[in-house]
Amino acid sequence: MLTLINTRRSVRKWIEKPVSETDIHDIVEAGMNAPSAGNEQAWQMIVLTDKALMEKISATNKNIATLRNAPAAILVCGDLNAQKYDGYYVHDCCAATENILLAIHAKGLGGVWGNVFPDHAEGFRQLLNIPADIIPFSIIPFGHIDGVPAYESRFNPQKLHFNQW
Repeated sequence: MLTLINTRRSVRKWIEKPVSETDIHDIVEAGMNAPSAGNEQAWQMIVLTDKALMEKISATNKNIATLRNAPAAILVCGDLNAQKYDGYYVHDCCAATENILLAIHAKGLGGVWGNVFPDHAEGFRQLLNIPADIIPFSIIPFGHIDGVPAYESRFNPQKLHFNQW
């Protein structure tokens, strides 16, 4: 398990091969099994596979231009009506996003965390008909990897402190 966590890297290049519905389901399920504040699971998710729509989205957000080349993507959204504690949907969505990235890697696929909130949330809301109480938070384009990213441990003992600074 630690190897899976330690070797996950951001992937921005994929081959043109669809991701199976089973893999998409498993990845979304992993996202929805993330920890959440008060176990309220204050998220909603939109799976994207429509190439024309993904092209349109990538044209509006330079941070995720690679979306146009991805076979699939998951948009993680915060659900203001489901959060138990005000503002904690952000933590829930971060945990769900990381679980999704780990599940993608576990499937032998590659993905990247794309920025949506706060700068691009309104654009997503308009393009995808997202209600006002749902906050577009992150997007994870993913697919079959075009080349394996290099692994080098990021552990840095200079950033580790015990009991005090």
